[in-house]
Amino acid sequence: MLAPLQQRLARWLSNRIQPQRQPICLDRRHIYILPTSYGYVFASMLFVMFLWAINYSNSMGFILTFLLSAVALNTMWRSHNTLLNLWLRPDGAAPVFAGQDACFGFRLLNPDARPRYGVGLSLESNPQTCRYVDVPPNGEATITLTLAATQRGLLPAGRLRIFTCIPLGLFQAWSWLEFEQVCLVYPRPEGGAPLPLRAAVSAGGDNDGRHTGSEDYTGLRGYVPGDSPRHVAWKASARSSDLLVKRFTDPTRAEIWLDWRLLTPRPTEVRLSQLCLWVLKAETEGRDYGLQLPGVEYPPARGEGHRRRCLEALALYDSARGERR
Repeated sequence: MLAPLQQRLARWLSNRIQPQRQPICLDRRHIYILPTSYGYVFASMLFVMFLWAINYSNSMGFILTFLLSAVALNTMWRSHNTLLNLWLRPDGAAPVFAGQDACFGFRLLNPDARPRYGVGLSLESNPQTCRYVDVPPNGEATITLTLAATQRGLLPAGRLRIFTCIPLGLFQAWSWLEFEQVCLVYPRPEGGAPLPLRAAVSAGGDNDGRHTGSEDYTGLRGYVPGDSPRHVAWKASARSSDLLVKRFTDPTRAEIWLDWRLLTPRPTEVRLSQLCLWVLKAETEGRDYGLQLPGVEYPPARGEGHRRRCLEALALYDSARGERR
């Protein structure tokens, strides 16, 4: 009997709540409030007290009953106003690997001169990871919610529930929100194949494998931001107007291609996991590596930007179309 009601509620929420890109301000139309379980017990107690006062015509009983009723009504107003005019905006999500937890950040902004205490946030797809925060007056607070990233691709945060039971826990005010917020999930880095050490031919046809390294000293060059201070030629720089850096080469280091075809005939996800592991290993070893997928090719390079582009291509690869999504 509850299943049809839950399905109708889910359809109603889907039609009413559309994903937003911009920050959302909670107004009166989007804030709901109902008694909590403690609130229903408290209301039952007040009803019993009211019947007792009527039965015994006890004026003090009436006063106590009406006083507690006024307190309860005041807490309902305070719970509602804790969320009223509160701003919420997404704060991004860093990429993760499959099998890890995606972390979605949210920022709460309070435009009023009064603090907002006990504001809770939870994701509909993972209500167990509920977080509470106090928002200072004319300030902001940050909450991070986690969601298990079970498979590669784009993981949406989904609907977000913001609520509060302040001040006495007799009423709960809440609202449903949704942002166009996704987390990029890389394939799980795993596999047993070694790095393919097939050298790549440079644009000029030179394939002697001599690239920037740390073994053989070959001269000096100008300083580039990001160079290690250990490689700065201080004596030579003192005789020159420019800052000079020692140049080294590694004759044994060659460019390598991480080719999709090398893993035939393994399943798609197994190939992507192995390629992901190769990318991480090649980057760790300081090699220049290129990536080849059906419809996607990145020439050999290295660095954080190249690593990020390769992992993104693996995360968004669509096996049905043979290209990125």
